[in-house]
Amino acid sequence: MAPSTHTVTNQAPPLVGYDVFTSDRALTEAVARHLDPELLDGARAELGALGAAAGSAEVQEWGARANEHPPKLRTHDRYGRRIDEVDFHPAWHLLLERAVSAGLTSAWTRPGGHVRRAAGFLVWTQAEAGHGCPVSMTHAAVPALRAEPALAAAWEPKLTSTVYEPGLRPAAQKTGVLLGMGMTEKQGGSDVRANTTSAEPLSEPDAYALRGHKWFCSAPMSDGFLVLAQAPDGLTCFLVPRVLDDGSRNAFAIQRLKDKLGNRSNASAEVEFDGTWARRVGEEGRGVRTIIEMVAATRLDCVLGSAALMRQAVAQAVHHTTYRSAFGGPLIDKPLMRNVLADLALESEAATTLALRLAAAYDDGGDQERAFLRLALPAAKYWVTKRCTPVAVEASECLGGNGYVEESGMPRLLRESPLNSIWEGAGNVQALDVLRALQREPLALDAFLREVGRSRGADHRLDGAIKGLLTELADLHGIEARARRVVERLALVLQGSLLVRFAPPDVADAFCASRLGGDWGSAFGTLPHTLGLRSIVDRAAPDFSPSGTSPARGTT
Repeated sequence: MAPSTHTVTNQAPPLVGYDVFTSDRALTEAVARHLDPELLDGARAELGALGAAAGSAEVQEWGARANEHPPKLRTHDRYGRRIDEVDFHPAWHLLLERAVSAGLTSAWTRPGGHVRRAAGFLVWTQAEAGHGCPVSMTHAAVPALRAEPALAAAWEPKLTSTVYEPGLRPAAQKTGVLLGMGMTEKQGGSDVRANTTSAEPLSEPDAYALRGHKWFCSAPMSDGFLVLAQAPDGLTCFLVPRVLDDGSRNAFAIQRLKDKLGNRSNASAEVEFDGTWARRVGEEGRGVRTIIEMVAATRLDCVLGSAALMRQAVAQAVHHTTYRSAFGGPLIDKPLMRNVLADLALESEAATTLALRLAAAYDDGGDQERAFLRLALPAAKYWVTKRCTPVAVEASECLGGNGYVEESGMPRLLRESPLNSIWEGAGNVQALDVLRALQREPLALDAFLREVGRSRGADHRLDGAIKGLLTELADLHGIEARARRVVERLALVLQGSLLVRFAPPDVADAFCASRLGGDWGSAFGTLPHTLGLRSIVDRAAPDFSPSGTSPARGTT
């Protein structure tokens, strides 16, 4: 009898049945660093349970199904009545229910809440990123609504609830609600002051009728939306409930869902307002100032989302090369592959470390930390989200042809990777925001320099980079054309300072040598070969022990 031609050998087992949280050394150490000791055991238990779920075969299947079956718009019912509803695959609801029950919308209500929530968001979105959009906006809406205490009193307990209640009903009748956002219009894009949607005051106090369109409205199945519109005294922020208190549907016509590159599980819509009832949030003419706190919080989630995607991509690459042999031995032991993996791991750890530092600044809430965030947050949003796509591409290549096949999950990561760089202001918007902070808010630069100054003297390459940054900032000639260069340097110096303080010596040394010292090529895998690359890769390996399967080498 002829031997089978389909005996499967030398294939890496699926990376399932592992704890996404405890396997991530950079993340677990950051949580321990930034949380008070009395909160740590509880946080570890919560995050470990969430991490085990995120790494399970069942939840990974939810993520795959939610993306294979994207949402569908139903504009009318069978009788021709306008209903404007979006149907989702059941897996979407399962993912959202777990996210909400895990407290990923309730950072504002408990001690250490932002660090705990940031770590949970980073863990859980590795299972599926698309449903992170409504989670993020619901979480971020809280500080904006606090501009109107009466609105905050009614909505905040529901926004921060751990109960997920899908379906269109009056918010007052629900225990938990989700909030979306609509700022962008066709003619304006990021230039929201060019918005043309109008807001006409009604006889009811603080109530308005909106007319106009939104080119992008995120999560249109939500219970309410924060939107910008032109009131008599200028651009103003409004809360638009999806269903009115009497149970009738608000005028909210979903024209179509966007057909996007990635983020397929999540609905993004074009909507029309025509006499849509809205409640003013904040003062008339101060819409940008009112909603900017929401934007800042969602920008942090862009950093967290990109850090999560990078971590998952690196975990998959290290896992595959651990169990795959080629050219006479395990791939992970090949010096060139090890260089690539170590380089990717550095990028991932730097992103995670920076993201959790920003979350800790939110928990602190003091003037110094707020000033630090004013500069560090847009710089981090610019840089970390920009690094996400090249990491996803290189990590996919570590799997060879398998990484180009949908079953591996890598193409979904790759399609998702550019999104956070676009959301909440693309790269140029972030760079110009940094310039505004540098030019108008001297306390922001002072707070930033105090932060990076804590590492001064620990690494000569970091010291040199800080000196070079100060030289760059001293010359304001042509600063707008150099804005991306300046922001990149700010982000790298901040990442380097954090790694020098908190990461293992091999990690900090390799980061400073490559990102700050100039001993680095144009592609991943060009680290100086004399560095401790094996320890960097070992640190990035997910803890995975499938029954009856041995890794290609003795240790990972």
